[in-house]
Amino acid sequence: MRSVGRSLPVGLVSAILAATLLSGCVSKLLTSPPPVTYDLAGVESAPSVKRRASAQVLVPEPFALQTLASQRIVVTRGSLVAYYPNAQYPDTLPRLVQSRVIQAFEKSKGVRAIGRPGEGLSIDYQLLTNIRTFAFNVTPTSRSAEIEIFAQIMNDRTGKVVEAKLFTASVPVAEDSAPAAVAGLNAGLDQILGEMVAWAVPRL
Repeated sequence: MRSVGRSLPVGLVSAILAATLLSGCVSKLLTSPPPVTYDLAGVESAPSVKRRASAQVLVPEPFALQTLASQRIVVTRGSLVAYYPNAQYPDTLPRLVQSRVIQAFEKSKGVRAIGRPGEGLSIDYQLLTNIRTFAFNVTPTSRSAEIEIFAQIMNDRTGKVVEAKLFTASVPVAEDSAPAAVAGLNAGLDQILGEMVAWAVPRL
């Protein structure tokens, strides 16, 4: 008796196998739960400033390496970089941080105007940011939310950087889970945004 593999053309056999595999993939996609979305809340209260700057400030999208420039929540274990499965931010991390930076300055009422490119500002300064670290870090003895954001104030008319500072936050986290990690990252971002506003406004 001749086998099915010999009686059918090779191309047809390949097509059947491909269709079977595709069917399995589609079935898996349809049955997999959608990812849970976790937001970054930004500052809880308005950062305090001693005076209001008359400057209009542009906040471009922050720079970040590809491992951070997505909606995925980063987990680091030494040199290993991973992501929480079935968990995500509502937007890419750079755009989310950009929004929270703008909101922090708006809440403080510390500048005349602040916004994104294309919003019609008469720009005096740009606040340039680089997200160097934004991750839930796990070691054999601890768990923590780690954030590093390098900020520069650039005079838009001259193109020269007039001030720069590295902002860091490290928040202990009790357990290894996406909700706990995001809560720690929220606390760290809240700290950094308050410090950034207090640092930047007197220099604008």
